[in-house]
Amino acid sequence: MKIGTPLSESATRVMLLGAGELGKEVIIALQRLGVEVIAVDRYENAPGHQVAHRAHVVDMTDGAALRALVEKEKPHLVVPEIEAIATDMLAQIEQDGLAVVIPTARAAQLTMNREGIRRLAAEELGLPTSSYAFASSLEELRAAIDNGIGYPCFVKPVMSSSGKGQSRLEGPDDVAAAWEYALNAGRVKQLRVIAEGLVDFDYEITQLTVRANNAKGETETHFCAPVGHVQVNGDYVESWQPQVMSETALEESRRIAGKVTAALGGRGIFGVELFIKGDKVWFSEVSPRPHDTGLVTLISQWQNEFELHARAILGLPVDTTLRNAGASAVIYGGMNAAAICFEGVDRALAVPGTELRLFGKPESFIKRRMGVALASGGNVDEARGRARLAASKVRPVK
Repeated sequence: MKIGTPLSESATRVMLLGAGELGKEVIIALQRLGVEVIAVDRYENAPGHQVAHRAHVVDMTDGAALRALVEKEKPHLVVPEIEAIATDMLAQIEQDGLAVVIPTARAAQLTMNREGIRRLAAEELGLPTSSYAFASSLEELRAAIDNGIGYPCFVKPVMSSSGKGQSRLEGPDDVAAAWEYALNAGRVKQLRVIAEGLVDFDYEITQLTVRANNAKGETETHFCAPVGHVQVNGDYVESWQPQVMSETALEESRRIAGKVTAALGGRGIFGVELFIKGDKVWFSEVSPRPHDTGLVTLISQWQNEFELHARAILGLPVDTTLRNAGASAVIYGGMNAAAICFEGVDRALAVPGTELRLFGKPESFIKRRMGVALASGGNVDEARGRARLAASKVRPVK
């Protein structure tokens, strides 16, 4: 494995497709290893644009535009960081040998679409999941719920992230509104939704799973300590590590995570979301990239999820050791405005054991994640209390 000099003929070039807060941290981790990074997003001055060697604004669902950019920049690795990408073109780019797609183009295709990954997990791999059905019309959706899914249930777009387009349905009167919301909020406009039955779980976790090369060049699977989290309307608001769970549940979580990530293949970090009740575990979703709930690893692990991803995709060894108990708490924009400011940063950082990440997004929305408070502690409860306190002291202002 050789890494060249950035901005020279020997450079090792990585293109990030998606340059939000997670992509920004991946870029920083790659640059610390001497990699030349090109950041791509659909809007100007995205967080990752601000730290990359070069930045481009491209509609990544436009396959021709995406290919033209790859041909121009000639990256060695193409790393998808969001779902809204022309994955068929990624597969063509991979097939034509223009770049290596991380973890694989097939993984990007399957995980971008809830139908693809659910059928892989439940029907091909036999993993436990909630009951589910897919629908391409309001009538199909009503029939699917009435004939097996039941109430309460959830309806989601087949292509979306961070809870966008997700609704909880308590009865038949909720179906029409959920159908419309799912269609309008998906990352890619598609007349297709998934209905999922309710799983009676105690808590949910993200099992960060890393596929990386060992000294012999063989791919091995590594697991981080389980990350617990709280979600509101499908969007994470708080996470902590480690989540306390039984040894049986932990082993089953890692069995499921190992099986689904092996089926997806390639190298890098995967965020595998799971529901837990006692010793029972259900597969929920998987992202073939760093996970938003994994922001906690910036303060809890010796190598955070972004460093693990950078090392793994470059073929370098990884270490998933937990350093201390940690927690994260989201800081929302609280307003619809451009170029906002933040007050109370000094008061937040006066809380013991805390750090902040303000993402630098050029435009704020009321429920847009604009930053995160991080905290360590002697135990998870102490870390969570510190993170929540620090986040509460940061106030977005115009």
